[in-house]
Amino acid sequence: MLNRFSKNTLILLISLFIVSGCTTSEKQLTSKVRSLDYGWKMQSSEKLKEDGAAISQSGFDTKLWYEAVVPGTVMGALTDYGVIEDPTFGINMKKMDPGQFQKPWWYRTTFSLTRADLNKIVSLRFNGVSARADLWINGKKVVGDEVFSGTYRMFTFNINSFIQEGENTIALKITQYANGEYFLGFCDWNPLPTDRSMGIFREVFLEINDGIKIRSPFVYSKVDTVSKSAADLFIQAEIVNSTNKPVKGTLRVDYEVGSVEKKVTVSPNGTLSYRFTPDEFNQLSVENVELWWPNGMGKAKLYNLKTEFVADNQVLDHVEKRYGIREIRSYLNEHKDRAFEINGKFVMPKGGGWADDIFLRDTRKSVEAQMRYIRHMGLNSIRAEGFWGKDEGLYDLCDEYGILVMIGWNCIWEWEEYLNKVCHEKYGGAVTPEDIQLLADSWKDQMLWLRNHPSIYIWMLGSDKLPHPDLEMKYVELFEKYDPSRPYSTSAGGAGTEDNNIVAEVPLVSDISGPTGMKMMGPYAWTPPNYWFTDTMLGGAWGFNTETCPGASIAPLASLKKMMPEEALWPIDKTYWEYHTGRNEFTSLDRDINAINKRYGKSLDVEEFSYKAQVNNYEIMRPQFEAFVAHKPKSTGLVQWQLNSAWPKLIWQLYDTYLQPNGSFYGVKKACTPLHAIYRYGFDDIYLANEDLNEAKNLTVKIRIFDIHSKEIFSDKWEGNIPSNISKFIYKLPKIKNLTSVYFLDLRIYNENNQEVDNSVYWLSTKKDVLDYEAAKKLSWPFYTPTSSFADYTALDKLPEVKLDYDYKYAANSDFGIITLKVKNPSKAIAFFNFMDVIDPKTEEPILPIYWDDNYMTLPPGEERTFEAKFFLSDFNGEKPLVTVRGWNVKKATVN
Repeated sequence: MLNRFSKNTLILLISLFIVSGCTTSEKQLTSKVRSLDYGWKMQSSEKLKEDGAAISQSGFDTKLWYEAVVPGTVMGALTDYGVIEDPTFGINMKKMDPGQFQKPWWYRTTFSLTRADLNKIVSLRFNGVSARADLWINGKKVVGDEVFSGTYRMFTFNINSFIQEGENTIALKITQYANGEYFLGFCDWNPLPTDRSMGIFREVFLEINDGIKIRSPFVYSKVDTVSKSAADLFIQAEIVNSTNKPVKGTLRVDYEVGSVEKKVTVSPNGTLSYRFTPDEFNQLSVENVELWWPNGMGKAKLYNLKTEFVADNQVLDHVEKRYGIREIRSYLNEHKDRAFEINGKFVMPKGGGWADDIFLRDTRKSVEAQMRYIRHMGLNSIRAEGFWGKDEGLYDLCDEYGILVMIGWNCIWEWEEYLNKVCHEKYGGAVTPEDIQLLADSWKDQMLWLRNHPSIYIWMLGSDKLPHPDLEMKYVELFEKYDPSRPYSTSAGGAGTEDNNIVAEVPLVSDISGPTGMKMMGPYAWTPPNYWFTDTMLGGAWGFNTETCPGASIAPLASLKKMMPEEALWPIDKTYWEYHTGRNEFTSLDRDINAINKRYGKSLDVEEFSYKAQVNNYEIMRPQFEAFVAHKPKSTGLVQWQLNSAWPKLIWQLYDTYLQPNGSFYGVKKACTPLHAIYRYGFDDIYLANEDLNEAKNLTVKIRIFDIHSKEIFSDKWEGNIPSNISKFIYKLPKIKNLTSVYFLDLRIYNENNQEVDNSVYWLSTKKDVLDYEAAKKLSWPFYTPTSSFADYTALDKLPEVKLDYDYKYAANSDFGIITLKVKNPSKAIAFFNFMDVIDPKTEEPILPIYWDDNYMTLPPGEERTFEAKFFLSDFNGEKPLVTVRGWNVKKATVN
């Protein structure tokens, strides 16, 4: 319980009154920050005879240079401006010559300064260059790549000795990373970009000030978990003095619900890490505030944060951010598994692995569309394996949408095949003092950059292995100084590594911080639905699984046509299809194709195959999430590998790079319905999950079973209540006589007003999938559990053809087009697995992104349902889109 809450109302009102009469607008702001994201051009050094002294001179001829994109990469710009064929199509990138990027590339732009600017401290701030650079200004070399090196380092260079009034020219000679160096990168989920992601991949700023710069203002909280409306706030900021004299002034912070200030002195050429605490400033104990909650648990409330440094009645610097009031607690539960609480409430992070665009071309619009997808599915988190983002946009949006972020280093630094140097079996690549210092410095830069984001709930110091003890100690020292508010984990694996070598060759237990409580034991390949409920040794629904998936998630037909030529689509041309999978063990689709063929029957063409792939995607993805929801709190976290796609691919995705959801997307959405009835494969029972904020009372769960002839052969119901944030057993299905080889389980939940709040249809087989754990032990790398016998759904072909009735209405508001589609099944047969798509009649392409409230739906006989879809009007230029519907036994129809 916190104190001081009851005595600070008057102090808070007084402080708010004082600060209201002392605003930045009434004082002169003497600093400026300009983004240098414009006017950049680039060219290969192979095509240039001149050196940096000439290239960085005003008037240098760049007519034959290419337009560059900053932030971005060389290949991203060459692609965007049509210099090269789209590398993401077919095998175009595979055919590219990597030699053209192995020599340095020059980047060049100009900026202007006034005479007044020259009387101040002028600096260039680089948030990220991949991987090293020589910097030249106006014909003079500012710094060489022996200093300006390290992908995740952030650099500020004083350039007063190199600038002039009027136009100034910057030139950077950028070199890609060499084998053995720590790099920005993608792991085995897509091909390595041919340019190795070389370029200015993060923002560049021109900073003009009187020598004082505020960096990384940060607010963290200790929450009153009883009232959930009060907290102690702690504020930190780094004040940089780049002059040769001490600077005295007032550091002032307005955090919207109060303000604090303190007179400070910043030493010459030094950095002051200043802290405001409730022990010194009572007004930091706040009452009647709104907390920041993840999606599904409440509002992701953000407050404004304004930090300024005032001296001689002038504001020397001013920084504005937003922050959230929330507290994360992490612990090992009774099973030694990692668990989390936010603001005193248990939270099970459920989400997927995030990856940026392969050429770092994400925009705020594309990222926000994906945040909407995450929220739309009912997920609450992402895992960033790597410090993604060419700016803070990803993390700003996670803050806004209530999406928790697990973030840290990528496994590509831990394995020789990616890092291209010998790696330690336990500690990966960074074992020398030089490498340890580089990673510690890089971590400090990334942590200070991102620490104010309430969405970030844990720092990951490693992925597949552990940091060297010397490196972990450096991390611990950084946390103590710069972020004492968050938990950290030394690895995404650890749990279970004592008994197997799925993650690493040795047990992953830190000598400093002990076990991680997190598991990363797969599976990573096709896995049947019963695995998630029945497995108690590997990746099943227990503990915190930081990286797992049930299979490939092959894209829908429209996306297949976008990513490869027609002649490669059917029969499946492995040259093309497997180039759009993963690397190493994850290249082949054979396991998934075999399962689809054996369970659903072989296909005659790519349209049939891609459709059956969506049936498979939905069927195997839904139970993965349902099992973790059903088994909580024994299950404490789930990261689907992956959420999205860095480029057009056929594995590990809930939606693809075109933002087309696949069957997996809607399987997840169904599984994460706040109030949801769950069939547990392998147990033939039903669980009820309440992930809503409130207790649900007087519920009715209706249970029906239909045979393959669409005849209802069983019906029952359960009635009762369920508290918030739990799951529980409610019903054991009896043995039912005369089941057909394929049958359907229909589950509905009705609230106390008899309104339907959940509906699910499971298609089941009397022939069960059989997992072969003994065969898994014989694999050289047991990253999945083989299936010795498959369920048989080929009897679905016995369903008679059904013609559905449609009533389609279209409306639009200022932002969205809104489709309302009423669908009725007038027949006596089940209409199975109907996919609804919204089509632009001019392009005949899907309108994306698209937000259906349900999809891939099954309609029992005589049933009528209404569905809604939304899309951004900015993605559609026509008057009214078309809707197409296609099901297993429903012929494709176009509705307009």
